[in-house]
Amino acid sequence: MYDLVVHNARIHTMADGLAASSHAGFAVRDGRVVAFDPPRDAATRATLDAAGAFVLPGFIDCHTHVLYAGDRMAEHAERLRGASYAEIAARGGGIQTTVRAVRAASEDALIEASLPRLAALQAEGVTTVEVKSGYGLDLASELKQLRAVRALRGRTRLSLEPTFLGLHAVPAGTAKAAFVDAVIGEWLPAVAAERLAATVDVYVEHIAFSVADLERLAAAAQALGFALRAHTDQLSNLGGTRRAAELGALSCDHLEHAAADDVAAMAAHGTVAVLLPFASYFLRDPRLPPVAALRAAGVPMAVATDCNPGTSPCTSLLAALHMATVLYGLSAEEALVGATRHAARALGLADRGTLGVGQRADFTLWDAAAPEHLVYQFGGVKPVATYIEGLLA
Repeated sequence: MYDLVVHNARIHTMADGLAASSHAGFAVRDGRVVAFDPPRDAATRATLDAAGAFVLPGFIDCHTHVLYAGDRMAEHAERLRGASYAEIAARGGGIQTTVRAVRAASEDALIEASLPRLAALQAEGVTTVEVKSGYGLDLASELKQLRAVRALRGRTRLSLEPTFLGLHAVPAGTAKAAFVDAVIGEWLPAVAAERLAATVDVYVEHIAFSVADLERLAAAAQALGFALRAHTDQLSNLGGTRRAAELGALSCDHLEHAAADDVAAMAAHGTVAVLLPFASYFLRDPRLPPVAALRAAGVPMAVATDCNPGTSPCTSLLAALHMATVLYGLSAEEALVGATRHAARALGLADRGTLGVGQRADFTLWDAAAPEHLVYQFGGVKPVATYIEGLLA
């Protein structure tokens, strides 16, 4: 007995790019795809006639800071008047502004503030969302953020994948060396003890943390069983991308200043390049990631919103995909693979991002001529239906 049988669909599994599958239906049991083209009279609890709509795997937003309090509208106005991201940070703004708001907010307030943002992502066919901490910058507040992510799992059908980003910025009035020692020696074990995240991240930048800090974090994370990701080469090139790849990072994210040796390292070590075009757009950054070099080297490219209050107040993955094609030069196929198969790889999630036997039955139905329409039209596009683990979301 199946739980759900889908038929009369145009299926794009994304396992081989945008190629349409020869299959027209599939069956779901216990939240997984278990067969393609089951008999029309197969025993099933529910049947879905796709009526010719095309079916894609659920989108994966693999880089977000979607759990936060407050806003940074005033800083946006400063940037419009010519202030740089680094200048605002040096005056105690930027990430520190959001840190103050998050520290002042209760766990319940963080949950309530985040739910509309998650709902907006889900409305466009997103089924998995990575959620970073990093706006607490003291142990109690970082744990509060991660516990809020855990609690949110009971308030949304989305699959939420928490990441511990303790090394996001150095708190005001704190010595950097002592802070790094605390994050690695005390906070990371505390996160592990509560099983609040499976992945760690670090912001490697001249206004944040060094390659040596990355190396220390990676060693401690590996010892505790965490996977590694890294923000690298956004504002400058410190060698973080190359070193993170060598250390086995699942992904390096941003990459506006990545160089040839960084691309080669990602290619050699299987690291995913996560592109965040809305951040480039919002910061009006003329530097773009080296997409042609990444493509030539065979580096998998994912695309994400980078949803955050300061540099990417964006809750539309479709907008990010559109921008990735227009600003970065990705093809429609590259963008859509970047929000499915490659996004899953950036999170180390082998059970989603494609539609295949054994995969999670996370999928969307779209009433459009072809998947390319999703990156062609800018705004106003939503799926006919979204299913998460075989259930209507």
